[in-house]
Amino acid sequence: MRNHTSFPPARRTLRRAERRIRRRPAVAAATLAVGLLATAALTTAAPASQAEASGSVPNFTLASYTTSLPATDAEVSPETAVDTAVTAADAAVAAATTVTADIAASGLDVGTPDTTIDTTELESAVQQLQRAQAFPSAYAEDFTAAVTTLTSSVNEQAQGLRGKLDAAIALKAQQEAEEKARKEAEEKARQEAAAAQAAKKSSTSSAPRPVFATGGAVGGTSPADAQATARAMLGSYGWGDDQFGCLVSLWNKESGWNYQAYNRSSGAYGIPQALPGSKMSSAGADWQTNPATQIAWGLGYISGRYGTPCGAWNHSQSTGWY
Repeated sequence: MRNHTSFPPARRTLRRAERRIRRRPAVAAATLAVGLLATAALTTAAPASQAEASGSVPNFTLASYTTSLPATDAEVSPETAVDTAVTAADAAVAAATTVTADIAASGLDVGTPDTTIDTTELESAVQQLQRAQAFPSAYAEDFTAAVTTLTSSVNEQAQGLRGKLDAAIALKAQQEAEEKARKEAEEKARQEAAAAQAAKKSSTSSAPRPVFATGGAVGGTSPADAQATARAMLGSYGWGDDQFGCLVSLWNKESGWNYQAYNRSSGAYGIPQALPGSKMSSAGADWQTNPATQIAWGLGYISGRYGTPCGAWNHSQSTGWY
């Protein structure tokens, strides 16, 4: 992997460790030579001292020994320290490789052009540490420290890139949610506009020019009177004169605005041709003789089922009935 980040302290630690390894054999050899000379001198001087002494002196032998102190819970053997450092280094290299691959797979912009982590120096330090294990355990201490330092640096870079990737993923999810909400709102608005347009078209559909009765008076029984009565009632439903034309056409077709109109084949009766006619009794007991009662019932029926007289008229035109 590539990265321009360098670690001077770790390199110095590695160089110092190498120099110490090269120097320690010479120091150990010199120390061993001095020890051998001192031992020889003591061995030679012992008989002379015994000859000069009066009386018998018991012979004795000098013995060298070492005592192994028990390790405390806080102590960690050099071998364990090396294994721990190598394991942590391997995990750091794997984390660096994984986060780089994850960023590439995501295709997201994480805010930095270089999403690789250079682990070459760490891998080299691990190899040197493993070679140092062939020497006495003390020789690996400096290399262990260098590996630990480089491992921390690689982990820090990997964690930084992981944080950038997580932030980019969260931003993408937020943007997708906002885009989805925007599209849903647009679709809802489109559907509402289409429904409103359809309702407007239905309510404003132009009926064939109706034949209006003239000279009618509200409350009378003639077709002209019935139309005048119906026109006066339209306002209570929020309808205007545009709906009155559809109503005139509709009931011209059904009954000619005759309150006594009766269909022998179906049994429909009155201006709105209620089927059966007795349904109109809900508007008044005089449903058979009063055009106003029939009209009140008929307008209520149209409002509840078709919304407007033009809606009822359009239905009647397409199906033949309403």
